[in-house]
Amino acid sequence: MSNLLEVRDLKQYFPIKTGWFGKTPLKAVDGVSFEIAEGETLGLVGESGCGKTTVGRSILHLYTPTAGEVRFQGKLVNKNTVAGFRKDMQMVFQDPYSSLNPRMTVSDIIGEALDIHHLCTGKGERRDRVEELMSLVGLNREHARRYAHEFSGGQRQRIGIARALAVNPKFIVCDEPVSALDVSIQAQIINTFEELQEKLGIAYLFIAHDLLVVHHMSRRIAVMYLGKIVEMAEANELNERPLHPYTQSLLSAIPIPDPETARTRHRIALEGDVPSPMHMPSGCSFRTRCRYATEQCAQECPTLREMSSGHFAACWNIPG
Repeated sequence: MSNLLEVRDLKQYFPIKTGWFGKTPLKAVDGVSFEIAEGETLGLVGESGCGKTTVGRSILHLYTPTAGEVRFQGKLVNKNTVAGFRKDMQMVFQDPYSSLNPRMTVSDIIGEALDIHHLCTGKGERRDRVEELMSLVGLNREHARRYAHEFSGGQRQRIGIARALAVNPKFIVCDEPVSALDVSIQAQIINTFEELQEKLGIAYLFIAHDLLVVHHMSRRIAVMYLGKIVEMAEANELNERPLHPYTQSLLSAIPIPDPETARTRHRIALEGDVPSPMHMPSGCSFRTRCRYATEQCAQECPTLREMSSGHFAACWNIPG
């Protein structure tokens, strides 16, 4: 499989005013690199505030990156060229209640992209395409004239997915698309994403903080902590053999339905709070909460190294 998307050393700093005249950079994303193949799903997980959403928005240039390089099908994406990539790269937002215009009908919400990109020659073709998209994501096409507030959260998220699909994208950033939904509805939306990928061959960057959902959806998983990727591997490999102390802690927190297994499992609790991205600790940003931290961790920031085939981790205390 060839790479559809390549991200190299992506950085996104936000200048925060401190004092009367001073400004301090908030390092939301600090040197992130990965690639996504055609039709692949890469899961991106981490605590709230670690920079997951900012990565997705920076790739699509909803935020102009501070530094780094994004390439789509080998072509550089920057502020001058991004308009030409809008059809191929889309986004499904986290909150289905605030991402849809309450004054527009479903037909207009989905059809807006068709109008902007001039994908339909007349009203009849536009109507047929909107109804086709609604049917594709499991919505009743008779409801095209309704407004967003008349739908449930799961139905609204389906409208958001249909809107993203309207321009036939090759890649979609899914920004925690099920976190605002009930658990029963989450499974339906996840199944919809999988069916669409199988049918249309779309690649996803699937952002979430639920490791079970990400493991189910993704071929590979990247774990983020304070703006950096600390571990990346195949989904099953990461689940069975986590190397980074942070990943080990995240996996140990996943609830297990079997009470006997749950009682015998060791829970790895992290001490302390997440440091401020405006005042990062020296060296490894995770060292203030790590039980294995050494003097080297305080002096040097570890780089993402390949520990075994396709398994990368950023830690000084992993042999390899």
